[in-house]
Amino acid sequence: MARKLHHLPKIVTKRYEDEFHHEPGTVPGTIIIDADAPPPIIFLIDYNQTNFIREQIATPEECISYLDTESISWVDVQGLGSQDILQRLGKVFNLHPLVLEDVVNVPERPKTEDYEDQLLFISRMVVPKEKICGFYSEQVSLILGKNYLLTVQEEPVHDCFEAVRSRIEKNKGIIRKQGADYLAYAVLDAIIDGFFPVLEIYGERIEELEEEVLIIPTPQTLQNIYQIRRELLQLRRAIWPQRDAINSLIRDGSELISQEVRIYLRDCYDHAVQVMDMVETYRELASGLMDVYLSAVGNKMNEIMKVLTVVSSIFIPLTFVAGIYGMNFNTEKSPYNMPELNWYWGYPICLVGMGAIGFGLLFLFWRRGWLQNSVTIKRN
Repeated sequence: MARKLHHLPKIVTKRYEDEFHHEPGTVPGTIIIDADAPPPIIFLIDYNQTNFIREQIATPEECISYLDTESISWVDVQGLGSQDILQRLGKVFNLHPLVLEDVVNVPERPKTEDYEDQLLFISRMVVPKEKICGFYSEQVSLILGKNYLLTVQEEPVHDCFEAVRSRIEKNKGIIRKQGADYLAYAVLDAIIDGFFPVLEIYGERIEELEEEVLIIPTPQTLQNIYQIRRELLQLRRAIWPQRDAINSLIRDGSELISQEVRIYLRDCYDHAVQVMDMVETYRELASGLMDVYLSAVGNKMNEIMKVLTVVSSIFIPLTFVAGIYGMNFNTEKSPYNMPELNWYWGYPICLVGMGAIGFGLLFLFWRRGWLQNSVTIKRN
């Protein structure tokens, strides 16, 4: 099929201050590629109601024969590390220079752009890490055409699309009876639903930190709280514009998205709102944990100061008695110069008296409730 090709932009390989940013005055459409980006791996799924093909292809040109048919083609490119493949991919799919720029220059803010015969959707995908708290985050670009969907991922390692691939392969549901717009919805819905396992991990971690803060708060606890707050902020930055982009698809619409699929997108939007609410809730809980930590540390310091105050209060009168009998007055000059110094049992009597004062003060503090913990924590 003949295609009208746009002028493809020049590709520049440059890492600028550890992030992908255009230098001032850069020509629009310039592409910045990370030198450490993995080489692209291209997977093709082509299907209709009766036939299904799933294979890994070596070159973008192998897609052309599938794009000329009435079947639905899903081309998934995993990796952004090859200039040549990206240029050829732009030629095969007739990508506008600005589309290719948004796809390759990561990270981009999630958004949607309508380019007449193509619809670009930039999204952020998160996948939970195994055995530890945290997540992998990468940009996923969706380019929707009349009978194809092109997805471009940063990394070839992690994604959440296997359930969609399985539904297509096993012909579950209505996905093979619908067009490319429904496939785009299914992929986008998988991206949004991928936030829930990550948030579940953070919910469990916050519960663990609550017990840790109340029982044995340590400086490491404070560091863990700060880390969770930062990571939740990253999740918020990922889902907030994504929610707005989905809403834009529903509100503004596109000729490439049918009215039926637009209804499905409402459900996807609801999931994004739910994710947003959970992120905000966990952020508030993390902020509350910070206050609880400071209160727990302050309360622990108060307990320490109380113990020291009790000890000081007991030894003050004892020190007073010891100081008096340590003055060593001469009893030969006057009977009023501490006659106790000449008592036969003076030393034991002094020790017993000092002990009685100490135990008497402890009993007094106990009766007044000053020896009890100021805060009693009960756990169900």
